[in-house]
Amino acid sequence: QVRLVESGGGLVQAGGSLRLSCAASGRTFSSSPMAWFRQAPGKEREFVATISWDGDATDYTGSVQGRFTISRDNTMSTVYLQMTSLKPEDTAVYYCAARASPSPHYYTGKQEYDYWGQGTQVTVSS
Repeated sequence: QVRLVESGGGLVQAGGSLRLSCAASGRTFSSSPMAWFRQAPGKEREFVATISWDGDATDYTGSVQGRFTISRDNTMSTVYLQMTSLKPEDTAVYYCAARASPSPHYYTGKQEYDYWGQGTQVTVSS
């Protein structure tokens, strides 16, 4: 059974930092891009960051550019999201996603990803 399990969410004050982790099990994604998405109450799930299979290429949504960093450790089957200078508008459930098929590219669309974690809550207080 393929599983993506996120951890590291919590409550933090504005300006603070959190590091999210997503551990994959059941199969390897070392040749596939992975990504983080988030969903705030009453809003659609939106793209946050993506990373290529080898970690050499990344992309971010504009609102987190310069504040968030996505990385991966294929030996640990884990992808990370380092979040700094957090703002109240970053409050959301954060989801990890993985693409089933290998690819040299990364993707920002939800439809490109086949496996999803259960999500981890991030709450930023003002």
